[in-house]
Amino acid sequence: MNRLKLEYDALLQGDFKVGKLNFLFAFQVNCPGCFFYGFPVVNELYHKHNGAINFLGLSTAFEDFEFNTRENTTLLLNDKKLVGETKKALNEQGYQVYPQNIDFPIAMDRMQNKADFISDENIESICRLNPNYDIWPDFEQKQLHENIEKYLEQQSNIPSTFTLNQFRGTPTFVVFNEEYSVLEHWFGHKTPQEINEILNKWL
Repeated sequence: MNRLKLEYDALLQGDFKVGKLNFLFAFQVNCPGCFFYGFPVVNELYHKHNGAINFLGLSTAFEDFEFNTRENTTLLLNDKKLVGETKKALNEQGYQVYPQNIDFPIAMDRMQNKADFISDENIESICRLNPNYDIWPDFEQKQLHENIEKYLEQQSNIPSTFTLNQFRGTPTFVVFNEEYSVLEHWFGHKTPQEINEILNKWL
Protein backbone atom coordinates (compact mmCIF):
# COMPACT_ATOMS: atom_id res chain seq x y z
CA MET A 1 0.00 0.00 0.00
CA ASN A 2 1.71 3.20 -1.19
CA ARG A 3 -1.09 5.72 -1.55
CA LEU A 4 -4.35 5.60 0.33
CA LYS A 5 -7.51 5.59 -1.76
CA LEU A 6 -10.05 7.19 0.57
CA GLU A 7 -13.63 7.24 -0.67
CA TYR A 8 -16.75 8.04 1.34
CA ASP A 9 -20.05 9.67 0.51
CA ALA A 10 -20.58 11.87 3.54
CA LEU A 11 -19.44 12.47 7.07
CA LEU A 12 -21.85 11.09 9.66
CA GLN A 13 -20.23 12.94 12.56
CA GLY A 14 -17.78 15.81 12.92
CA ASP A 15 -15.56 17.45 10.31
CA PHE A 16 -12.55 15.99 8.54
CA LYS A 17 -10.01 17.58 6.25
CA VAL A 18 -6.79 16.00 5.16
CA GLY A 19 -3.86 17.62 6.96
CA LYS A 20 -0.13 17.15 7.16
CA LEU A 21 -0.62 14.03 9.30
CA ASN A 22 -3.79 11.92 9.36
CA PHE A 23 -5.03 8.83 11.21
CA LEU A 24 -7.66 6.51 9.72
CA PHE A 25 -9.48 3.86 11.77
CA ALA A 26 -11.54 1.44 9.65
CA PHE A 27 -14.18 -0.51 11.58
CA GLN A 28 -17.41 -2.44 11.21
CA VAL A 29 -20.33 -2.04 13.58
CA ASN A 30 -20.59 -5.84 13.68
CA CYS A 31 -17.01 -6.21 14.96
CA PRO A 32 -16.74 -6.66 18.74
CA GLY A 33 -12.97 -6.09 18.70
CA CYS A 34 -13.51 -2.68 17.14
CA PHE A 35 -15.59 -1.73 20.19
CA PHE A 36 -13.62 -3.41 22.97
CA TYR A 37 -10.29 -2.17 21.61
CA GLY A 38 -10.51 0.13 18.59
CA PHE A 39 -12.82 2.91 19.73
CA PRO A 40 -11.27 3.34 23.21
CA VAL A 41 -7.74 3.50 21.76
CA VAL A 42 -8.67 5.96 19.01
CA ASN A 43 -10.60 8.15 21.47
CA GLU A 44 -7.50 8.28 23.66
CA LEU A 45 -5.26 9.14 20.70
CA TYR A 46 -7.74 11.73 19.45
CA HIS A 47 -7.80 13.58 22.76
CA LYS A 48 -4.02 13.51 22.95
CA HIS A 49 -3.14 14.45 19.37
CA ASN A 50 -6.15 16.28 17.92
CA GLY A 51 -4.85 19.47 16.34
CA ALA A 52 -1.53 17.93 15.37
CA ILE A 53 -3.18 14.93 13.69
CA ASN A 54 -6.48 14.76 11.81
CA PHE A 55 -8.57 11.69 12.75
CA LEU A 56 -11.24 9.84 10.81
CA GLY A 57 -13.20 6.71 11.67
CA LEU A 58 -14.48 4.89 8.59
CA SER A 59 -17.42 2.52 8.99
CA THR A 60 -17.10 -0.18 6.34
CA ALA A 61 -18.68 -3.51 5.37
CA PHE A 62 -16.89 -6.44 3.81
CA GLU A 63 -19.21 -9.06 5.38
CA ASP A 64 -22.48 -9.24 7.35
CA PHE A 65 -24.00 -6.57 5.13
CA GLU A 66 -27.31 -6.72 6.97
CA PHE A 67 -25.58 -5.33 10.08
CA ASN A 68 -22.73 -3.21 8.74
CA THR A 69 -24.81 -0.40 7.31
CA ARG A 70 -24.89 3.36 7.28
CA GLU A 71 -28.18 3.23 9.20
CA ASN A 72 -26.69 1.15 12.01
CA THR A 73 -23.62 3.38 12.12
CA THR A 74 -25.89 6.42 12.52
CA LEU A 75 -27.82 4.66 15.31
CA LEU A 76 -24.51 3.94 17.04
CA LEU A 77 -23.46 7.57 16.86
CA ASN A 78 -26.82 9.02 17.85
CA ASP A 79 -28.10 6.46 20.36
CA LYS A 80 -25.06 4.22 21.06
CA LYS A 81 -27.14 1.33 19.71
CA LEU A 82 -25.35 -2.00 19.18
CA VAL A 83 -26.06 -4.72 16.64
CA GLY A 84 -25.16 -8.32 15.82
CA GLU A 85 -22.14 -9.93 17.44
CA THR A 86 -21.12 -6.60 18.95
CA LYS A 87 -24.44 -6.37 20.78
CA LYS A 88 -24.13 -9.97 21.96
CA ALA A 89 -20.58 -9.45 23.25
CA LEU A 90 -21.38 -6.17 25.03
CA ASN A 91 -24.59 -7.58 26.51
CA GLU A 92 -22.51 -10.36 28.06
CA GLN A 93 -20.48 -7.63 29.76
CA GLY A 94 -23.66 -6.05 31.13
CA TYR A 95 -24.04 -3.24 28.57
CA GLN A 96 -27.24 -2.64 26.61
CA VAL A 97 -25.71 0.25 24.67
CA TYR A 98 -22.13 1.24 23.97
CA PRO A 99 -20.85 2.73 27.25
CA GLN A 100 -18.35 5.18 25.77
CA ASN A 101 -18.58 8.32 23.69
CA ILE A 102 -17.19 8.32 20.16
CA ASP A 103 -15.64 11.74 19.89
CA PHE A 104 -13.77 11.79 16.57
CA PRO A 105 -15.21 12.31 13.04
CA ILE A 106 -16.91 9.31 11.42
CA ALA A 107 -17.70 8.62 7.75
CA MET A 108 -19.24 5.69 5.89
CA ASP A 109 -17.20 3.85 3.30
CA ARG A 110 -18.62 4.33 -0.18
CA MET A 111 -20.65 1.18 -0.82
CA GLN A 112 -21.04 0.39 -4.50
CA ASN A 113 -22.59 -2.33 -6.58
CA LYS A 114 -20.26 -4.22 -8.87
CA ALA A 115 -21.48 -2.47 -12.02
CA ASP A 116 -20.44 0.91 -10.62
CA PHE A 117 -17.19 -0.25 -9.03
CA ILE A 118 -15.62 -2.58 -11.59
CA SER A 119 -13.46 -0.65 -14.04
CA ASP A 120 -10.02 -1.04 -15.56
CA GLU A 121 -8.84 1.87 -13.42
CA ASN A 122 -9.97 0.30 -10.13
CA ILE A 123 -8.70 -3.15 -11.04
CA GLU A 124 -5.34 -1.72 -12.10
CA SER A 125 -5.15 0.18 -8.82
CA ILE A 126 -5.64 -3.05 -6.88
CA CYS A 127 -3.10 -4.85 -9.05
CA ARG A 128 -0.49 -2.22 -8.30
CA LEU A 129 -0.70 -2.90 -4.58
CA ASN A 130 1.62 -5.79 -5.42
CA PRO A 131 5.09 -4.17 -5.15
CA ASN A 132 6.46 -6.37 -7.97
CA TYR A 133 3.59 -5.86 -10.39
CA ASP A 134 5.50 -3.56 -12.75
CA ILE A 135 8.24 -6.10 -13.36
CA TRP A 136 5.90 -9.03 -13.98
CA PRO A 137 5.60 -10.25 -17.57
CA ASP A 138 2.48 -9.13 -19.42
CA PHE A 139 0.73 -12.51 -19.17
CA GLU A 140 1.05 -12.53 -15.36
CA GLN A 141 -0.27 -8.99 -15.11
CA LYS A 142 -3.19 -9.95 -17.34
CA GLN A 143 -3.91 -13.06 -15.24
CA LEU A 144 -3.98 -11.06 -12.02
CA HIS A 145 -6.24 -8.47 -13.64
CA GLU A 146 -8.64 -11.23 -14.73
CA ASN A 147 -8.58 -12.91 -11.31
CA ILE A 148 -9.44 -9.67 -9.54
CA GLU A 149 -12.24 -8.90 -11.99
CA LYS A 150 -13.65 -12.41 -11.57
CA TYR A 151 -13.59 -12.03 -7.78
CA LEU A 152 -15.29 -8.63 -7.89
CA GLU A 153 -17.99 -9.99 -10.22
CA GLN A 154 -19.00 -12.38 -7.44
CA GLN A 155 -19.58 -9.56 -4.94
CA SER A 156 -22.97 -7.92 -4.45
CA ASN A 157 -21.71 -5.03 -2.31
CA ILE A 158 -18.25 -3.54 -2.62
CA PRO A 159 -16.80 -1.15 0.00
CA SER A 160 -14.64 1.20 -2.05
CA THR A 161 -11.95 2.22 0.45
CA PHE A 162 -11.67 -1.25 1.97
CA THR A 163 -11.38 -2.90 -1.44
CA LEU A 164 -9.15 -0.40 -3.23
CA ASN A 165 -6.63 -0.60 -0.40
CA GLN A 166 -7.08 -4.35 0.16
CA PHE A 167 -7.44 -4.02 3.92
CA ARG A 168 -7.14 -7.37 5.69
CA GLY A 169 -10.09 -6.85 8.03
CA THR A 170 -11.19 -4.66 10.92
CA PRO A 171 -9.94 -2.89 12.88
CA THR A 172 -7.43 -1.48 10.38
CA PHE A 173 -5.34 1.63 11.06
CA VAL A 174 -3.58 3.86 8.54
CA VAL A 175 -1.32 6.86 9.13
CA PHE A 176 -0.99 9.01 6.00
CA ASN A 177 0.15 12.47 4.94
CA GLU A 178 -1.46 15.32 3.01
CA GLU A 179 -0.57 13.65 -0.28
CA TYR A 180 -2.30 10.43 0.88
CA SER A 181 1.03 8.63 1.01
CA VAL A 182 0.76 5.78 3.51
CA LEU A 183 3.33 6.18 6.27
CA GLU A 184 2.19 3.31 8.49
CA HIS A 185 -0.62 0.78 8.40
CA TRP A 186 -1.58 -2.27 10.42
CA PHE A 187 -4.43 -4.64 11.10
CA GLY A 188 -5.44 -5.61 14.61
CA HIS A 189 -4.19 -4.78 18.07
CA LYS A 190 -1.38 -2.45 19.08
CA THR A 191 -1.12 -0.86 22.51
CA PRO A 192 -1.61 2.90 22.89
CA GLN A 193 2.09 3.14 23.80
CA GLU A 194 3.09 1.41 20.57
CA ILE A 195 0.83 3.65 18.50
CA ASN A 196 2.09 6.79 20.22
CA GLU A 197 5.64 5.75 19.40
CA ILE A 198 4.61 5.33 15.75
CA LEU A 199 2.90 8.72 15.64
CA ASN A 200 5.76 10.51 17.36
CA LYS A 201 8.04 9.47 14.51
CA TRP A 202 5.95 11.57 12.14
CA LEU A 203 5.00 14.52 14.34
